[in-house]
Amino acid sequence: MPRAPNPDEIGCEEALIGEFWAPLAAAFPGALGLDDDAALIAPPEGRELVVTTDAIIAGVHFLPDEEPGAVGWKALAVNVSDLIGKGADPLAYVMSVALPSTPDRSWLRSFADGLAAAQKEFACSLAGGDTDRTPGPLTVSITAIGTVPAGRMVLRSTARPGDRIYVTGTIGDAFLGLALRRDPGLGARCKLDDAAGSYLAQQFRRPRPPMGVIAALRTCASASMDISDGLVKDFERLCRVSGTGGHIAAARVPLSPAGSTVVANGGATLADLMTGGEDYQVLATVPEARAGEFETLSTAAGVKVAHVGSIESLATGVTIRDAVGNAMAFTRSGWDHFRDTSVS
Repeated sequence: MPRAPNPDEIGCEEALIGEFWAPLAAAFPGALGLDDDAALIAPPEGRELVVTTDAIIAGVHFLPDEEPGAVGWKALAVNVSDLIGKGADPLAYVMSVALPSTPDRSWLRSFADGLAAAQKEFACSLAGGDTDRTPGPLTVSITAIGTVPAGRMVLRSTARPGDRIYVTGTIGDAFLGLALRRDPGLGARCKLDDAAGSYLAQQFRRPRPPMGVIAALRTCASASMDISDGLVKDFERLCRVSGTGGHIAAARVPLSPAGSTVVANGGATLADLMTGGEDYQVLATVPEARAGEFETLSTAAGVKVAHVGSIESLATGVTIRDAVGNAMAFTRSGWDHFRDTSVS
């Protein structure tokens, strides 16, 4: 007996593209309706393109049983985070999806809905891509394209001694969101209410990089980058490529109320939050003369920023100082793709 057709099963790649990917590309003329082999992208007059790429993999960047809408959202958000760190306005993205099995329409609809919500949040559209089968885990790879006024991309290599160091948002929430998934009893032990637990879970599942800080970065920052692998590791990277030293005062690192509660109740240390990764916030250096303007512009755009330290000469080294000014020691500085292999 032949197998009865499943009305929820997608029939072929063309049907998948037409039903789920094409609507995501409808607002971007250069996508050509996804009817061609490539997209056509022309930067607006006087602007340059900024290009970045990141992949997320089941079991590495998200839990294998994650709701597909959250996977779609996160895949785009982590790429937009890189654009924001460069002071770039998101424009479009191309996406490659490698599926371990033939997906059904309900999975695809949720995944596409997550992408559509992220597109609306981050003001960009799908421009093209590829869909494949894989013997490995679900993998979503996105290349995101943004624009900046010519010559205005904010590099990570141009921090200078005397600059203030700022971070946006709060640090460590995504790390704690994953910790709660791994250890469901953690919330009760740390006296977290349901709202606080839900907030932390969402920071891991659906990160919201701070779009509102883009203009302030372009106007005021000497250097910036997104915080994805952990504040300590990314701070060290920025100082290294800038040829500077610097310090961060750990007591100034901004924590959410939920994060502060977990630390106060012994569920994690401040060092854990500063090295956990997945923050998708921004680390920026700002000359002292522009610091007030940077704070004003960021606040007006609805983005909280915290002054956490300063850039110093190379000879001073790179340190994280505790509440009494002593250098802190870390067993790890952040996420490493060749050492940390699983979120499961």
